[in-house]
Amino acid sequence: MGSTPVNNRRDCDECGKMVDLLNLELAKARQRVKRAENSLKRANELLDEDCGVGINIALCSRIRSEQRRVVEARERLSKIDPVSTDSVRAG
Repeated sequence: MGSTPVNNRRDCDECGKMVDLLNLELAKARQRVKRAENSLKRANELLDEDCGVGINIALCSRIRSEQRRVVEARERLSKIDPVSTDSVRAG
């Protein structure tokens, strides 16, 4: 009588796996946002250096691309966990 039925244990195991999978996806999404933000920051820093017009034009293109990556990464994260995007933007 005191033991848990097999179905309930299996349900708990599946629920635990789903939570682990969600945590993994959240971590990957946060990492994507952070990488995109760091790459954008680095491109902006390079633009601040005096490297010449040709390089600056290329950097402007890279910055636009990195800005898109940041937006896309944040959108992906918000689909997984809408609450966590506020802390990522503030951080």
